[in-house]
Amino acid sequence: MANLRFYSNAPLTPGENIVFSESAAAHAARALRLEVGDKVTVFNGDGLDYACTLSVVKKNHVQATIGQATAVHNESPLDITLLQAISSGDRMDFTIQKSVELGVKKIQPIISQRSVVKLSSERAEKRTEHWQNIAISACEQSARAVVPEVLAPVSLDNWLGKNPAEKTTRILLNPAGAKKLTALTLESTEIQLLIGAEGGLSESEITLAATHGFQSILLGPRILRTETAALAAISAIQLQWGDF
Repeated sequence: MANLRFYSNAPLTPGENIVFSESAAAHAARALRLEVGDKVTVFNGDGLDYACTLSVVKKNHVQATIGQATAVHNESPLDITLLQAISSGDRMDFTIQKSVELGVKKIQPIISQRSVVKLSSERAEKRTEHWQNIAISACEQSARAVVPEVLAPVSLDNWLGKNPAEKTTRILLNPAGAKKLTALTLESTEIQLLIGAEGGLSESEITLAATHGFQSILLGPRILRTETAALAAISAIQLQWGDF
């Protein structure tokens, strides 16, 4: 059986017991049909994997005994923040899931001028929680033991006003970009990547980003969908400077 990994937001101490969350318990007991004595891995984002043995398996209640902790060394040497303009439907979910698999450290949803999705404060809070859960699931699948944070959505000018450009490499994917990624110099391993939504970023947003140190790049001669653009750019960055 493949190494089964489960996330817990509780502290994990070898020798003690951990009670799975309701969703994790349902997945373990109903979907995977695990039994008492089965071995699983539990992580909580502290960079360690904990070998655990299931001690109670019921329909809505699963408990495990925590065993040895092992450090996980698969984080990218690059500190990539994905500034993703909010896209519609499953596109945003897909982008977050795959970007976590590709090694981003943080995700900042951006409320852009051309974003089709408009979120009230209540909906934004629920969507942020939903996106964070997607990031956690992606860590379970990809064996990451550090969970990227998904921040609450903000406008681009709001984010830029609170995040100075010092000691960062800022990259904007722009179909009219003047450079290829290979032409850029890595100013810092802290990389901030800005991607537009379905309609791309507006000219005023591109200009604003440029005044705050973002360099426009072009990934080939074809125009990419927003979800393709983010993943292609992250992959290219990892290949150029990271661990691909």
